Amino acid sequence: QVQLVESGGALVHPGGSLRLSCAASGFTFGFYDMNWYRQGPGKERELVAGITSGGSRTNYANFVEGRFTISRDNAKNTVYLQLNRLRPEDTAVYYCNADEFFWTLNPGTKSWGQGTQVIVSS
Repeated sequence: QVQLVESGGALVHPGGSLRLSCAASGFTFGFYDMNWYRQGPGKERELVAGITSGGSRTNYANFVEGRFTISRDNAKNTVYLQLNRLRPEDTAVYYCNADEFFWTLNPGTKSWGQGTQVIVSS
């Protein structure tokens, strides 16, 4: 059973920073690309960042604008998202998950963790 446990979210002021962590288990973590997503209040979930299985390549949504960094430690089965220069519009629940390719290999089993809440407010 795949388990994804996000942590590190908090209430911060605009311009602040946070480091989110996602501990994964139940699959061979180092074989698969990983993504971070977020879902703001009243909005649909959207992709924030992605990283390849070995960590050699990353990609980011346009709204990131150089403020976030995704990384991973395969020895710890953990993927991270460093958030800098946070804005109120970054307020959302942040989730991690394996890239969709993993779920195509495991049909009918896709699941999500509980996410971690980031609130950016003065």
